[in-house]
Amino acid sequence: MFSTYTHAFALFFALLNPFLMSIYMIGLIRHSETKVFNKGLIQGAGIAYTVFILFAWGGEAIFSQYLNVRFESFQIFGGLIFLVIGYRYVFQGADTIGVMRGAPEHLAGTVAMPFMIGPGTISAAVVTGMSMTLFEAALVIALTLFLSCSVLIAMKLSHDHLKSKHAKYIDRYFDIVGRLSALLIGTIAIDMIVSGVMRLVEKA
Repeated sequence: MFSTYTHAFALFFALLNPFLMSIYMIGLIRHSETKVFNKGLIQGAGIAYTVFILFAWGGEAIFSQYLNVRFESFQIFGGLIFLVIGYRYVFQGADTIGVMRGAPEHLAGTVAMPFMIGPGTISAAVVTGMSMTLFEAALVIALTLFLSCSVLIAMKLSHDHLKSKHAKYIDRYFDIVGRLSALLIGTIAIDMIVSGVMRLVEKA
């Protein structure tokens, strides 16, 4: 049972990696006030938590019965999206994420939908819901979101404190870590595509 918890936490934390999300959210971190950013982040996490619990509870039935699509198709499509993001990030850096952000005045929704709620995390919620009870899945998801948000808030505070004296080092950090993180994004993308294809073959 412990290994099940560990696997579910590791999967979610890899997708909600705060160091990776800080690259996605570089525009918000640079241009938002600390209080506004923290409030939007917490509200966005609340929205994401509700969506994750819904998919952990409904599982594949949400796709097959209500949306009338295969969960495997969703996995493959999500993998393709991640693959495009990873590919563009390797060659274009943080500028490729800038065009994917929403309007700053809708910060909670902007944080929730592009950054937390995505094909990868929704797939992880479904898999987590199938491997444990809903209560256990809710605890794992809540813990992961709490840790991710705590690290992001700490990074925002550090950025605001250091940006005036060490701006060039901060920019270099985001560029290097972002390009390295693109390797992880691409790996997750390929794994999602392969998993979706293999599940389709098994069901055929």
